[in-house]
Amino acid sequence: MTWNIPNILTVFRLLAAPGVAIAFLLFPHPFADWVALCLFVGASVTDWFDGYLARKWNQQSRFGAMLDPIADKVMVAIALLVITGLYGMSFAVMLPAALILFREVFVSGLREFLGNQAGLLQVTKLAKWKTTTQMVAIAVLLSQGIFEHYVGMLSFGMDAAMVDDVLAGRQEDVHGLIWKHSAMVATLYAGVGLLWIAAVLTLITGWDYFAKSLPYLREGDDE
Repeated sequence: MTWNIPNILTVFRLLAAPGVAIAFLLFPHPFADWVALCLFVGASVTDWFDGYLARKWNQQSRFGAMLDPIADKVMVAIALLVITGLYGMSFAVMLPAALILFREVFVSGLREFLGNQAGLLQVTKLAKWKTTTQMVAIAVLLSQGIFEHYVGMLSFGMDAAMVDDVLAGRQEDVHGLIWKHSAMVATLYAGVGLLWIAAVLTLITGWDYFAKSLPYLREGDDE
């Protein structure tokens, strides 16, 4: 193993992944939401940063090449499991999350089967867009829980009519309930929408990888 900065960042990303789930086991809302969001965003940033530094400083290693894709997949898988749990196994979140996880496992299996030929499954620009979209979607959905908590706290003790009056501007909004409610709704729709876009890109890129591997999957192919 080579302990340089790019590899240390990769290890941090690997360790941060379970921390996203553990945060909700150890801390109450909204502190758990903040911890999970910071861990996920920090890990997502290192996903780009460690590769950039490894190339810039010529510090690429076999250890980093092995661990980097593992850390990526673990981070996404655990974050999606947390998201589906937070949103009560909602169809709008559960289905795209399942499609993304299916693709990750399927492509990993293809690469393992292809062995020396796995290099033909190079990461495409569309796959990079898929990764970026799903990272942003997960971060937005994690932030939605923060706004939801504060909306609940600010509206505690109010009846539905009073909340409607504040949101409609008929009563003074002393504590900023309007903007927090707007942010709660916006992050929900934006996060779910981005997650569905990521799922569509997941299917497209997954099919592209499968099509490229077909010549090596035919029975009787000596390669």
